[in-house]
Amino acid sequence: QVQLVESGGGLVQPGGSLRLSCACSINSGSMFSIKAMGWYRQAPGKQRELVAAITSSGSTKYADSVTGRFAISRDNAKNMVYLQMNSLKPEDTAVYYCHTDVYYFYSDYSADHWGLGTQVTVSS
Repeated sequence: QVQLVESGGGLVQPGGSLRLSCACSINSGSMFSIKAMGWYRQAPGKQRELVAAITSSGSTKYADSVTGRFAISRDNAKNMVYLQMNSLKPEDTAVYYCHTDVYYFYSDYSADHWGLGTQVTVSS
């Protein structure tokens, strides 16, 4: 049982800022480790794309289109991941999905899990 819940989406004007949050809760009988968490987005008529990701060790990666404007961070103790979005552009309008890659030690098994998404609209 894995649940990802996003929050913080909404309407913002171009040049504005928004902070997304994702809470990850896992109810498993096996030991597990969250290998990585991140954010993807999907705009109408476009494919889902990686926006930003962060590993448990703190390594990060960003899409070229958001580098320098967005920043991903995490709180491992709370199983939270955040996406600070600055200098927002209309092109950033999309549904943003939280994602996590979980490793289950007992079964030596990894799985992807997704949230339901939160809408971000950048418009004047």
